[in-house]
Amino acid sequence: MQWLRRGALKPKRCWGTTVQTKRDMRVIEFENVAYSYGGGELLSDISVKLAPGSFHFLTGPSGSGKTTLMKLCYGALLPTAGHVSLFGKDVRAMDRDDIAMIRRRVGVVHQDCQFLNHLPVAENIGLPLTVSGRHAETGGDDLQELLSWVGLSSRADALPPELSGGERQRAALARAVIMSPDVVLADEPTGNVDWEMSQRLLRLLVELNRMGKTVLIATHDLGLIRATKAQVQARVLRIANRRIQLAGADL
Repeated sequence: MQWLRRGALKPKRCWGTTVQTKRDMRVIEFENVAYSYGGGELLSDISVKLAPGSFHFLTGPSGSGKTTLMKLCYGALLPTAGHVSLFGKDVRAMDRDDIAMIRRRVGVVHQDCQFLNHLPVAENIGLPLTVSGRHAETGGDDLQELLSWVGLSSRADALPPELSGGERQRAALARAVIMSPDVVLADEPTGNVDWEMSQRLLRLLVELNRMGKTVLIATHDLGLIRATKAQVQARVLRIANRRIQLAGADL
């Protein structure tokens, strides 16, 4: 995992986005947040703060609002009540430049991951580097190592429609972390992979967290949560009855 070690010791220009400071005391903050859709309230009175370098899991039954809460965490949705602040700024007050900053500082692994079907896997994963003008600075070294780490080296030239569900998830995670964002939000990132690969992907997220990155993972997998808590200090947030609860140590 040399690319992570290089980033941990001396971040290269192609990986750095915005350096966290002590002023970023909360990267994500919800204050009495509610969200309604189609006349029904999905989330109610949510108050939670994610500090820089923290590791959280988000659990709850299907349909409880996990994906909705994740979307609120990066400004894809706006709350119908209460306040959501990202890096100290209320999402309602953000302009286009602020939103662009959020996109650089937050890496998102969607449950329904989308790719450009006419581009091979390697180019899809490296697209954030290309868009930011940083791909030429890396010589592709970090991209190739990341492809190897998520087990996609042999699929680098494949087109997205040729990938299995598990391969798409691995590609989505690689794309989300290629720019070494300050925050990684992952919605069921190991749902379609076997246990061995899920542990490999978990190690990637744990190493990013040890570098000071904030990680939030939505999952049903209690085994994954237990394996993580054996490696880093992770808190478990559970959505129940439209509200957030801090899960007990039995997890």
